[in-house]
Amino acid sequence: MRRDYYVTPKPSWVMRQFWRAAGGDRFILERSTYSDQVKYMCLGGIIVATGVMAGIAGGYAFYTIFETRGSAIEQQFNLSVSVLSIVFGLIWGLMIFNIDRFIVTSTGKGDGTEAITWEEFKGAIPRIIMGAIIAITISKPVEIRMFKTEIDTQLHTEQMKVKQAYLKGIDSVFYDRIESEKLKIAKWESEIKEKEARYVELENIFTRETTGELGARGYGPEAKQIEEQLSRLEAEIGAIKAKNAGFIQTAWDNISKFEKEKLIEIENAGKKADNLDGLLERIKIAHDVAGIWITLFITLLFMAIELTPIFFKLMLVKTPYDFLEDNIKELIKAEEGIAVVYNYYKDKEGQERDLVQYVNAEKVINTKIDTRETERRLAIYALEAYESAMKKKIDQNPEAFVKQNDNGQKEFNI
Repeated sequence: MRRDYYVTPKPSWVMRQFWRAAGGDRFILERSTYSDQVKYMCLGGIIVATGVMAGIAGGYAFYTIFETRGSAIEQQFNLSVSVLSIVFGLIWGLMIFNIDRFIVTSTGKGDGTEAITWEEFKGAIPRIIMGAIIAITISKPVEIRMFKTEIDTQLHTEQMKVKQAYLKGIDSVFYDRIESEKLKIAKWESEIKEKEARYVELENIFTRETTGELGARGYGPEAKQIEEQLSRLEAEIGAIKAKNAGFIQTAWDNISKFEKEKLIEIENAGKKADNLDGLLERIKIAHDVAGIWITLFITLLFMAIELTPIFFKLMLVKTPYDFLEDNIKELIKAEEGIAVVYNYYKDKEGQERDLVQYVNAEKVINTKIDTRETERRLAIYALEAYESAMKKKIDQNPEAFVKQNDNGQKEFNI
């Protein structure tokens, strides 16, 4: 705006967008000083920067949560998750941008001095808490991205430890199962071998008996008895083999099944170890890698960025922009019939309160009240006039208003 004593610089398109982000009034800023324009441009720049950082942090956090699980040092690119992360990051960034914009624009200007009084700080506490929460949510994903290399290395080591623990447990479980089946097989086979060894022993005795090594040569009573024992033992061996063959085959089938299950569990152990690659685990490792002081420094840095506009607004001295804004507000209230008497009375707690009078609304209300009162008086007057007229008619002819029914009772007809 051009004046005889001062020419307000014409703002650029970028500056106007930052004004919009900071909640500044373009109409007033174009008529204010250049310092006011720069002040609101800086406030808007901080809010936009916070929204951009929040979008990046939110998108990275989303990708870390839903990315394909695998070795921490051999991560695979996932296009679908990347697209969804970008979309989520944009939504998250816009949401934080709007929250920040609301926090900053709803923060008052304090008492117009550079000092922040306790009353001003107390009133800003809810906004400070919200800003601190936003700063923490932004700082954590950024922190794990800053230390990604160190986190991936340590996370891979943790994955290997978990995998080895899973494999050790799997070996222990399936070793006991397989050994149990092998012991059963050995028991059944041992029973058969004992019978077969006895059969061979008797067969040798029978041979020595028939060849005369044990006495007279030939097939005598002893040889016949041994032959009968061989026949019985052969039948027993056949029966035991028939009985144990099914058990032995079942045991071998169980061993084969356990071996397959073991291979599946070994493969699953790798997947379970890969699932350790999550956002919470990375945040925990980031705290271990960076240490409490670096983590605290990063968090405080983002809190400073987030809370700076709030404290600056409380510290700002009133400028032409603020007075012009107050003047416009008063003009609008005056045009709409709103009168405010500041610090008019004190409440029960001794707090000074303003008296607000809504002149236009009170005018309408008073008109409605007067109209209703006039209608009430006219109604009363009409009823009184009607009563007087009816009394005159009754005085002239009372019989016309009194009738006798069939029961001899009198009825009034008015």
